[in-house]
Amino acid sequence: MMILTAKVDFKKIMVVLLSLAAVLLALILLFGGKSQGTAAATAAVSANDDRVKFLESFGWQVTPTPKEASQVRIPEESGEMFRRYNALQKGQGYDLSKYSGKKVMRYVYEINNYPGAQEPVYATVLVYKNKVIGGDVTDTAAQGKIRGFQMPTV
Repeated sequence: MMILTAKVDFKKIMVVLLSLAAVLLALILLFGGKSQGTAAATAAVSANDDRVKFLESFGWQVTPTPKEASQVRIPEESGEMFRRYNALQKGQGYDLSKYSGKKVMRYVYEINNYPGAQEPVYATVLVYKNKVIGGDVTDTAAQGKIRGFQMPTV
């Protein structure tokens, strides 16, 4: 029979454990601490003023009365259009696949300060249970684009 003994230095073990904890905390803050792309991703928006403030947090100046407020159903994940739109949402920290088949509120606001806009530009905010779950900014010009909430750099 063979017996092995090892001398364990308690201080060295504690230093290693504390170092690992510090690295883990740094990783959580670096990757998990991001609010999935937007600081306001979990913003409660139970009233119109809250939705306007949400859009203002991105630098937008909007007409405070929505152009449209309607209930819509998030489509099933199977279509190409859904996949493309959800890719935009994922890029800004949202994921509509969790809401597939659910009815959500859709609020559309006119943006008054879109850089260089010649045609109307609208912000759409999708809300489920008083939380923003997605949305976009749509430039209605012929060469206009649909983009996330972040104001474009000129």
